[in-house]
Amino acid sequence: MAARAPGTWWREGVLYQVYPRSFQDSNGDGIGDLRGVIARLDHLAWLGVDGIWLNPTFPSPDRDWGYDVADYTAVHPDLGTLEDLDALVAEAGRRDIRVLLDLVPNHTSDQHPWFAEHPDYYVWADGDKLPNNWRSIFDGGPAWTRHANGRWYLRLFLAQQPDLDWFNPAVAEEFDAIVRFWLDRGVAGFRIDVCQAIVKDRELRDDPGHSANRPEVHDVMRRWRALTDGYEDRVLVGETYVHELDQLMRYYGDGADELHLAFNIPFLQAPLDAARLRAIVEDVEAGLPPGAWPVWTGSNHDAGRLATRWARGDAALARCALVMLLTLRGTPFLYYGDEIGLCDVPIREEAVRDHAGGRDGGRTPMPWTSEPGGGFTTGAPWLPLGDGPSVADQIQHPSSTLHLVRSLIDLRRAQPDLRTGAYATLPAPDGVWAWRRGEDWTVALNLGEHNAELTLSGRIAVGTNRARDGEELSGTIRLRPAEAVVVFSGDDLRQRLPQNRRRL
Repeated sequence: MAARAPGTWWREGVLYQVYPRSFQDSNGDGIGDLRGVIARLDHLAWLGVDGIWLNPTFPSPDRDWGYDVADYTAVHPDLGTLEDLDALVAEAGRRDIRVLLDLVPNHTSDQHPWFAEHPDYYVWADGDKLPNNWRSIFDGGPAWTRHANGRWYLRLFLAQQPDLDWFNPAVAEEFDAIVRFWLDRGVAGFRIDVCQAIVKDRELRDDPGHSANRPEVHDVMRRWRALTDGYEDRVLVGETYVHELDQLMRYYGDGADELHLAFNIPFLQAPLDAARLRAIVEDVEAGLPPGAWPVWTGSNHDAGRLATRWARGDAALARCALVMLLTLRGTPFLYYGDEIGLCDVPIREEAVRDHAGGRDGGRTPMPWTSEPGGGFTTGAPWLPLGDGPSVADQIQHPSSTLHLVRSLIDLRRAQPDLRTGAYATLPAPDGVWAWRRGEDWTVALNLGEHNAELTLSGRIAVGTNRARDGEELSGTIRLRPAEAVVVFSGDDLRQRLPQNRRRL
């Protein structure tokens, strides 16, 4: 493996999102847990990822499946213990994998002790009428709930998720202590939930957008960046649910004083269309502050899986999307199951667990094998498994999506230009997106409906059609629909290819 300089692992590496309840069950209760994640670390090391982001691991009544936090410095009993989390950080570290936690600073559960003991930590309003026109993100109704004390409390999500008041200095001090608690235990950083909306309009004026993206939110990000920079090699990743790219860029600050990485929602929500995605990437490349770094993802626990949302169940298109994510300039995040092209699973009404947003289909258990329980559990899984491919099925076939993803990660790790090289769009026919990385690498995706030819010389290092790996190009290449290639135009490709790593 190529060595990385300190402070660059999150820029040059590949990160992987784990939904703990659905990754691996270690005790047969049908719920994935932290010991289960430990049991599957060898898979992640074999795949080549550099870090994992865990969806919420904190104690919670699970009205919003962990995003209604009842204790920020403990572990949900369903998932294990604090000692289990410490063990996961240690075991991952032995494999050169870092662990990020999901931090939820916008709201708590109404079962958090703060709500009863420190009501001033939350956003309240008085009066007989609703305080303003703000709407709940989950149900579309008023974002206010009348408490037994006669006052209104703000809740942008469920009624059981009261919003914190970030104008109260005590809230900031509490979260400083929470962040330090986990960083001191060796956690590599945080994905920050709803980070663009944690500070509201202090005067509670009418505004359907809840006055998100307020200037004060950047003060919070700078505060956390300064705190995090006191530790070595830590990272802050924002769930920046921002639709305007100029606003998104502000969450980097000057490139060194706010977030390290800010999720790109316009990219995630765009269709898998060459012109649309190319335009977003070009705008990001032009608008990033000096020193800032992009981040790309196609799946997550809210948006569902790229194989369904982008590729509409077409495995070949899903493979093109994975080539794209792993070869653009920036940090790619994979969602568990992306590596096998896992699709969303239809959920029958009686099996629904997420009553807040119907997101269960993208949160189903990882199918490790094709056996009953999918190698995920020996009990009844908390959500049903689908009938798609499994890891065990695909690992036997070198042409599978799983091996394609591993080959791309290997190639990226071995080639500095694919990690840090500049991005430049290249001319391409309609429906095709082509770009150069550094001096000698070119990526081309045919996302259109017809065969396409483009000018390209060199040798194919990795293609979605693995039979073309090593093919020499003499100035042109024909790509079928839903076909992608990574091409090297320098000398002696074989010396540039990564050496075989250990078997799983």
